[in-house]
Amino acid sequence: MPVVFMYWHLFTRKPAWQWSVGTPESASSSQACFARNVVEHISASDDEQHNATFETADAGSSLTFPMQCSALRKNGHVVIKGRPCKIVDMSTSKTGKHGHAKVHLVAVDIFTTKKYEDISPSTHNMDVPNVQRNEFQLVNIDDGFLNLMTNEGDTKDDVRVPDGELGDQIQAAFDDGKDLMVTVVSAMGEEHCLSFKDAPQGK
Repeated sequence: MPVVFMYWHLFTRKPAWQWSVGTPESASSSQACFARNVVEHISASDDEQHNATFETADAGSSLTFPMQCSALRKNGHVVIKGRPCKIVDMSTSKTGKHGHAKVHLVAVDIFTTKKYEDISPSTHNMDVPNVQRNEFQLVNIDDGFLNLMTNEGDTKDDVRVPDGELGDQIQAAFDDGKDLMVTVVSAMGEEHCLSFKDAPQGK
């Protein structure tokens, strides 16, 4: 007698029945083939989901990227309380016999130098800011902004003169007629001039 096997269609929202007719001896091979197809379909779906997530993360998280806390290093960068910081000290300790290792981070805001501290399990991820550092030639100072030029000759005029002593030093050196190079650091949507130096000969 033919034996009728019913399989539930796993991959549609709408119920569907698939019928396979065969002898009892063919049951095991049919079931094995079906199971193999299920595994292959799930694996493919997982791969597609992973790739989609990876691409989304790349496209939408350019300001920061995740890093396991235990992989952070002194003089590296980390986000604490929503601010891009440079790590100045870190230590690892355990909370008890069955506790997880904890990492104590001491860092300073790369723009304001304000001190921040945080404690996190070593296995947890923390955000790390993407920090870019670029040098520009100072062309002019106008209405509180630095007029800058790249090596390619493009102009940039949206960086403010730094507050405090650094800004005063830049203004004084520029007024003295010196050719200057300024260093602009960008992170998490902010951009600041953090240092300057005399331009090399030929600039």
